[in-house]
Amino acid sequence: MKKTEIKKNYLLKLKELSKHNKFYYDDSKPAISDIEYDNLKLDILKLEEKYNFLKNKSSPLNVVGFKPSKTFEKYEHKVQMLSLSNAFNKDDLINFEKKIYNYLNSKDYFNYSVEPKIDGISASLTYIDKKLIYGVSRGDGKFGEIITENLKTIDDIPKFINKKSFPNEIEIRGEVFIKKKDFLKIKDNFANPRNAASGSLRQKDPAETRKIPLNFIAYTYGYLQKNYFKYQSDFLKELKKWGFKTNKENRILENIDELIKYHHQFEKIRFELDYDVDGLVYKINNLNLQSRLGFTSNSPRWAIAHKFSADSANTKVLNIEIQIGRTGALTPVAKVEPVNIGGVVVSNATLHNEDEIIRKDIRIGDIVEIERAGDVIPHVVLVDKNKRLKNSKRFVFPKICPSCGSQTIKEYNQSTKKYDAVRRCTNDSYGCEKIAIEKIKHFISKEALNIDGLGKKVVEKFWDLNFIKKPQDIFKLNYKNIVNLDGWGKLSVNNLKNSIENSKKVTLQKFIYSLGIRHIGTENAKLISDNIKNISNFIDLIKSENFEKFLNIDGIGETQIKSLRNFFSNKLNKEIVIELNAILKIETQRIKETGILKDKTFMFTGKLNGISRAEAKSLIEKNSGITLSSVSKSLNYLVVGEKPTRRKVEQAKSLGINIISLRELKKLLN
Repeated sequence: MKKTEIKKNYLLKLKELSKHNKFYYDDSKPAISDIEYDNLKLDILKLEEKYNFLKNKSSPLNVVGFKPSKTFEKYEHKVQMLSLSNAFNKDDLINFEKKIYNYLNSKDYFNYSVEPKIDGISASLTYIDKKLIYGVSRGDGKFGEIITENLKTIDDIPKFINKKSFPNEIEIRGEVFIKKKDFLKIKDNFANPRNAASGSLRQKDPAETRKIPLNFIAYTYGYLQKNYFKYQSDFLKELKKWGFKTNKENRILENIDELIKYHHQFEKIRFELDYDVDGLVYKINNLNLQSRLGFTSNSPRWAIAHKFSADSANTKVLNIEIQIGRTGALTPVAKVEPVNIGGVVVSNATLHNEDEIIRKDIRIGDIVEIERAGDVIPHVVLVDKNKRLKNSKRFVFPKICPSCGSQTIKEYNQSTKKYDAVRRCTNDSYGCEKIAIEKIKHFISKEALNIDGLGKKVVEKFWDLNFIKKPQDIFKLNYKNIVNLDGWGKLSVNNLKNSIENSKKVTLQKFIYSLGIRHIGTENAKLISDNIKNISNFIDLIKSENFEKFLNIDGIGETQIKSLRNFFSNKLNKEIVIELNAILKIETQRIKETGILKDKTFMFTGKLNGISRAEAKSLIEKNSGITLSSVSKSLNYLVVGEKPTRRKVEQAKSLGINIISLRELKKLLN
């Protein structure tokens, strides 16, 4: 599949998901089935997993639920209610555990607290002085809706807890759901149990909510004034003493083999349960480790959801199409005879790359097994070669770009000493039509200039009409030509005009990201922005092409340097940046930093005991410090661990840089 088509497909799915989120969360009137909704969300997540250029603020990884409606008062969660990352097999669990060990820089033993993943609605209960004060929906993860009176109608939720051990202030989290047998009595009014629970909780009249047989299972805490618990399992036991219901299927398991075994056992009985589940949740049982591991931008590092098995079906490959993405990647997609898999009609399946086609020997006309597992987009599992036609021919992957006719290549990776699996178009600027369209779509995306009203289909239409060929053309549109087009009117054109005008004010970080430079995502764009400070310095840099200076930035490596050099070796790319600078008001994003390490720079050498580089770096940045990757005059502290690089230590001594131990770093951090 072409990169342009991948991104187009991705953004359409995001728009569709946002629409159904509103139907579901805001209107409580879902327009599609629960299975269709879940699979739409899962499709998006898998696309993001497979293609690292697909990043968007509207991603299910960044957006939890839907923004609170104006019907209910907003409430900001003291601790965000983030979603969980997913696992589908043993390899995923091994990788999950490996990341934990790497982050902690330790091989110390830990076990897991395991619980069923109930398919319901998350809710947060805040108790102050033993009394339920706030009942809040998950909302978008940061802000929820105050639905206290509705939650009070649920008998499973204590309104007052008169126990000595109950904290003065605590936020307890759990799942609101409807049992299967209870749903049968009201099924004519709702699409499924989860929608029934959601719609009931968002009634303005609590008396209407009381008519619905809602249940509540408690499973963790968000905010706790003072934590005196050592383990998740201890907290669950205490929840029962306080009067909350917990899941009787909760377990403490010791290792991945036990997790896999229990997952198999539980999957066999899942349909016998009186509530809907779609997997198991594994949490590090040690709460101190949970605290150390913390969170990524979208999920906790210490927990993962292990989804149940895939749905699959057999169908016929009608054609294999090549799609081209923003960075020139050629992606093959199988067009198959439509087949129903898990309640969703599938007509496309990813073939990943050229090597995958060769390895599985996938051909046009083959009967194949298509699988979708959790958030994995449909893909070909195997070919039934017994049913292969006699005149079948091997699929020949194009050596020239189907869009522009340029040569396609597989790049040699110096790190792995292998050729990449992905074949790319060498005309990776605006000379290739498909790449150019995808670059423009990236330029106007939410994490870039965020131009509402200028979606994927609009960009394609304006391209065909020769309205837009380069990013700067967006700001030169003739709105008189647009108003007469089908689907447009004075109001929509005026909205587009205002949106484009508003987008002219943009931070340097977003501007750098908007250019669509390969290997320069939002995080790297921020690192570069923080380093060069303003657009004038950026333009001077691209003219001089002295990108090696970025090697001093922790997080920027040879891969990013090479990508920047390749991008700006193209004269047109330089011209586009210079012309956009004349049109836009590009500002450096200024963040007020008040941490105890403000304006201090650090670098590590040698092995750190009991803490990983990632965790140490995170602690420094949380306290407004900066980490560097090389010794220079701008370095304040060289943190030395076991077996440090002698050259770096000698360099630091010669420059008069403070050389400290990990213990001394901890003292600086209090």
